[in-house]
Amino acid sequence: MRYGFYLPTRGETATPEALETLVQRGESLGFSSVMIADHVVFPVTINSKYPYTVTGAFPGQGDALEQLTLMAFIAGKTRTLRLVSSVMIVPHRNPVVTAKMLATIDVLSRGRVTVGVGVGWLREEFQALGAPDFDRRGSVSDEYIRIMKTLWTECPASFAGEFYRFEAVRCLPAPVQKPHPPIWVGGHSRAALRRTARFGAAWHPINRPPAELRASRAELARLCQASGRAVPPALTLRNDIRIVRPGQSVPTSTHGGRVLAGEPAALIDQLAELADCGVEHLVLEFLAADGRELDAQMTTFAERVRPRFV
Repeated sequence: MRYGFYLPTRGETATPEALETLVQRGESLGFSSVMIADHVVFPVTINSKYPYTVTGAFPGQGDALEQLTLMAFIAGKTRTLRLVSSVMIVPHRNPVVTAKMLATIDVLSRGRVTVGVGVGWLREEFQALGAPDFDRRGSVSDEYIRIMKTLWTECPASFAGEFYRFEAVRCLPAPVQKPHPPIWVGGHSRAALRRTARFGAAWHPINRPPAELRASRAELARLCQASGRAVPPALTLRNDIRIVRPGQSVPTSTHGGRVLAGEPAALIDQLAELADCGVEHLVLEFLAADGRELDAQMTTFAERVRPRFV
């Protein structure tokens, strides 16, 4: 199992200096990837239900660095970390420009981009961005992913779809990775599983319990078999984590679902269970109050948990 960590995009841990320190520390501790989230604007009034909390309330405070710009910044501060959009809201951006930006980051990072994709949940943000119809975001996302793959693999490239079309364009340089950067599909709905079977190198859910992971992997295998896909997608899980001392309480996750929590020995058992479910890449969002605590959590995991898990 490989391990990644979630990068802060807001607050005191998201200054240029703090981000540089964090990613270089993560690299030195042996993490293999860094995850970068996506929001462009936050409407003052949000009526949309956030899918990862019990109440449906969004936990953010209305600030966030832009995802693709931040990926490019981190690319220049690291040498080995894979740069993962976790996840990029596909309909938010022009698909041709997005394909170009991701290809550029892949070239400049020497082939370290992984494209995590999602369809989004915040209707008000779609409206503020002038994005396609929120109620058709799934179909739009599927078409935009096809556009990106076309631009990455064909030259000249043409495309004629329901939402977008172009004829005979060159979009070079192409990504370093062939045939293109891997695509991880976020979400845990049936539609997300169908999208994974169609486009994904991996399924990339958040905080899902082992029983659900097993059931969804079985469904993915069925979908792949029905479509003639020989090799099913990998499983890459993003999960909140908190390493605690005896008697210490565990913070509540903003995403709901299952939090990895406990002393190092307990976490080793939890990781073994996830490995048994087929998790190949585990992305950890450390529940920490500040940069110092985040560094301590990452260090403890790297030195006391990961080496003991086989």
